[in-house]
Amino acid sequence: MPVTMLSARTFRAGLTSAAVCAATVLTVSLAVPAQAEEASALREGSVAEALWNYVSSPDAVPGANDWACKPSAEHPEPVVMLPGTFFNFGANFVKAAPRLKNAGYCVYAVNYGFTSLSLGRVGGLGSNRASAAQLGTFVDKVLASTGAHKVDIIGHSLGGSVPMWWMKKMDGARKVDKYVGWAPSSHGTSLNGIVDLGEKLNLMGFVTHLSNVAQFPGVIEQTNTSEYTREMWADGDTVATGPHYTVVMTRYDTVVTPYTSQALKGENVNNMVLQDACPTDRAGHMGLFNDDPTLQITMNALADGPKDFKPKCHGFGLQLL
Repeated sequence: MPVTMLSARTFRAGLTSAAVCAATVLTVSLAVPAQAEEASALREGSVAEALWNYVSSPDAVPGANDWACKPSAEHPEPVVMLPGTFFNFGANFVKAAPRLKNAGYCVYAVNYGFTSLSLGRVGGLGSNRASAAQLGTFVDKVLASTGAHKVDIIGHSLGGSVPMWWMKKMDGARKVDKYVGWAPSSHGTSLNGIVDLGEKLNLMGFVTHLSNVAQFPGVIEQTNTSEYTREMWADGDTVATGPHYTVVMTRYDTVVTPYTSQALKGENVNNMVLQDACPTDRAGHMGLFNDDPTLQITMNALADGPKDFKPKCHGFGLQLL
């Protein structure tokens, strides 16, 4: 089968992943009773709510974007969250945003990379360099609103790569205290070998041109052979100095492959594989958004917890992609 057809199918599959997910998990999610919580606490959203928000609330989620929030002495850095490709923060952070807000953080989230194909919901399609500039503008807005000097960053998939470009190439590192990447695509993906085969057949140039014309360059820029990926690390395979970095990976990732490519190198880096702590956690690439061990690791990182932190093994994420 031609590589271009495979790439197109991969793109179409991504655009409809939320609908496929609904068919497989909606019934189960609705059957799970919500945990009893104090009246003052925000309830963490379920998979069913993520699917609903994907369509009905792409740019709002409980706990995020309270512009009156002022950071406390305990949590002086506001948290900025970026969703993954094809997603929006209304869906991606239904669990994380309430948990962070309940813990006392000022929480913010931003959609980026929207094009005419996005329909106001499908993010990460536009140029990743432009998305990094969007992030920079948003961070400046957060800093001005909160009076903070730095932010913490949480990014899922492409949401982990765009901040890396901003930190390495646009002097954003000086504005970041902690970075947490959930299966970040910073070093690109081979798409289980499809990209490497495309390079051998000299087809990736055509695919890249097609992505620019069809307005989804941000998708193809995540490949491990793209100009974007090569330029990201042209100055060496290390992160920008300053921030503390945590990466959460899953061995069951079939999107950013090989999963080991997600690991970062440099000062203050902590790379963690979920299954090293919770062997029975089969959360996939998408499933990190509602994976409780991933959220526990995230909270530990933001709180300057120990590098060898061991999460409690419960509330595993979706076994999807």
